Amino acid sequence: MYNNLNPILHSQLRLAIISLLVKNRVMDFTEIKDGTKATAGNLSVQIKKLESAEYIMVLKSFKNNYPLTTVKLTEKGLLAFEQYVADLKRYLEP
Repeated sequence: MYNNLNPILHSQLRLAIISLLVKNRVMDFTEIKDGTKATAGNLSVQIKKLESAEYIMVLKSFKNNYPLTTVKLTEKGLLAFEQYVADLKRYLEP
């Protein structure tokens, strides 16, 4: 009846990152940092975990001669999020 919740998404910060990306699809590092209120170091670690799971793609570039890190939700990440939400709803059903 109850599925195990996805351990990658069951972390509060990783779930917040994915939730922001579900809404916006592509965000830069600063936007995610502001949206989650996380420290840059913690955010970097969690982004690497999501990237390793192939839930996001990290793109590095420059904007006005400054480094720019952009994060994009992958199809796999979206499907994992949708499954996580469905599994969580099963916990709430009577």
